Amino acid sequence: MDSAFQWNTSYSVKVEAMDAQHKRLFEIIRELYTAMRAGHGKQVVGEVLHRLIEYTVQHFAAEEKLMEKNGYQLLAAHRIEHKTLTDKVVAFKKDFEAGSATVTLEVMTFLQDWLTHHIQDVDQKYGAFLNSKGVH
Repeated sequence: MDSAFQWNTSYSVKVEAMDAQHKRLFEIIRELYTAMRAGHGKQVVGEVLHRLIEYTVQHFAAEEKLMEKNGYQLLAAHRIEHKTLTDKVVAFKKDFEAGSATVTLEVMTFLQDWLTHHIQDVDQKYGAFLNSKGVH
């Protein structure tokens, strides 16, 4: 699974700012995975999880702003996808902080599957749209 958290060009949406942000998301998820595998304590894993949530929220806001600015027709559906993931991760973080959840391989697989699906399927659509508007 180590290689699953590596960004590669198949994830590129051909919008430089969004690709850079996606790369950073992969880095943070890889850091979370590494902390989990190394058996780091709750505090370390919790700090990485917190950064992942903060960065994800910032990234989603930037993505949505760019789509809104350029009149992307699928923005409403995209926002729903973003909210769904944010809600799930925030709920998991609350459970983690309460001691009723741990970062497991199952959680990491969920994050990887969601991230790859979202970028390669959903985000690719806005990438092509933005490119057609001259945004690269």
